[in-house]
Amino acid sequence: MKNSLENARKEINRIDSEMARLFEDRMACAEIIAEYKKENRLPVFDPEREKELIRRNLQLIDNDSLKEDYVKFIFGVMNISKDYQRRIIGNGYGKDVIPVSFGDRSYDIHIKRGSLDRAAEIFGIKDRYAFIITDDGVPEEYAKAVAGGFDRSYIYTIPSGEESKSLSVFGEITAKMLELGFGRGDVILAVGGGVVGDLCGFVAASYMRGIDFYNIPTTLLSMVDSSIGGKTAVNHGGAKNIIGAFYQPKGVLIDVDTLNTLPERHKANGLAEAIKMAATFDKELFSLLEDTIALEDALEDVIIRSIRIKREVVEADEREGGIRKILNFGHTFGHAVEAATNMEELYHGECVAIGMMAVSEGETQKRLERVLKKYNLPTKYMGDADEALKLIKSDKKRTGEFIDAIFAPEIGKAEIRRVSTEDFGETVRRNLGGKI
Repeated sequence: MKNSLENARKEINRIDSEMARLFEDRMACAEIIAEYKKENRLPVFDPEREKELIRRNLQLIDNDSLKEDYVKFIFGVMNISKDYQRRIIGNGYGKDVIPVSFGDRSYDIHIKRGSLDRAAEIFGIKDRYAFIITDDGVPEEYAKAVAGGFDRSYIYTIPSGEESKSLSVFGEITAKMLELGFGRGDVILAVGGGVVGDLCGFVAASYMRGIDFYNIPTTLLSMVDSSIGGKTAVNHGGAKNIIGAFYQPKGVLIDVDTLNTLPERHKANGLAEAIKMAATFDKELFSLLEDTIALEDALEDVIIRSIRIKREVVEADEREGGIRKILNFGHTFGHAVEAATNMEELYHGECVAIGMMAVSEGETQKRLERVLKKYNLPTKYMGDADEALKLIKSDKKRTGEFIDAIFAPEIGKAEIRRVSTEDFGETVRRNLGGKI
């Protein structure tokens, strides 16, 4: 028996030596792939390639009892390979420029402090006529700083709040652009939060069937979420983002200094989206949010890492046909809460926080609850859950009596489950306890 043990150990040593050599060979190939992707501005993550690799390699495993373990093994290898590629590529061109790859619609996200007055120069559009949309909740010096970099510009200010994300305001803006003679060769820029960005992007997608659009988000929520991925929309008939288009910007500029004037509640509102992305894709980022003592010290890192997560997801699934649905974690019930409160009592991120708690259980819910409370985000719904659930009928993710709901069985991982609206309601009631 002892000889059998020693022989088995010697064989493992031999296999480990061979695996070490093969590991180096595999990473050398990954380096070649990374250089090609860097040169051609291709995303690191290719979900179809991963699926095919797993499917093909599983056929090589004869022992059925080991197949599930092999999937975990190969996933680990692929994740190491992706991280290695990201290190080679540098997650883009450096810390302050993150490329987003959509073929001929690719663009860069610039992260530069104190850069508003250089936006035109950074985007390379100084000589073009700029229509700048902002709202009256954004410090007016921000839009003026952006406008100052152009030879010709016009600032259009809308009232702050979701009410401005409407067809009527859309009509007023396009009428003003026509009056001023804006044409296809001109540009439109958003300076503000998600409402301004969504509305501005939809105007750009629609006006003269499309003009160039640049986004300058000034809230944490818009920096980490709505400014990336090309979703543009207005609200209508009580439904959020029901009329819109996928329309990629030509560039995004993030000046973290604009957050200095943002109220703490608005920062927490945006942080909810970063927590969402960490909970579903990045356990290390979630740990950072759990452990950091002073958020300000880690804020830029949180923003950059959140952007990289969303960048990778939207590159793989621009129109939300697959993996991008995971970004809706917390949104299904969260949007219902928004509708139930008429988007007045709670901010979007606060509703998402409640929505995440509504679909989380066990250790995931415990860790979520701790980190949400740490950043003064709600963990319970103080209204009637049954009344809010009735509003899910207008959710865009609903198909008949079923809905694609997102769950995080553990921090850093997520899955899409098609569940009946009745079962989804039971999950929410179980986790939130109905009216609390």
